[in-house]
Amino acid sequence: MSVLPQVSGARLVHALQKAGFIIKRQHGSHVILGHPTNVLLRAVVPVHGSKPVKPGTLRAILKGIGMTPADLRRWL
Repeated sequence: MSVLPQVSGARLVHALQKAGFIIKRQHGSHVILGHPTNVLLRAVVPVHGSKPVKPGTLRAILKGIGMTPADLRRWL
């Protein structure tokens, strides 16, 4: 298993947008992204300023959308 990169919520949202996800809505400090062709793929990303997303949260987000840490590094 690859080492997870340390990434802020805003940077993660930007990387997921480059990977094809679109922002559906925002609820407070959480941005909800969806995939335009696969409605089952959804990511909820916490954006708390420049604070990095915790490793367990990042791992759960990536697992939920079927992306590996190596895939994420490619989009960062």
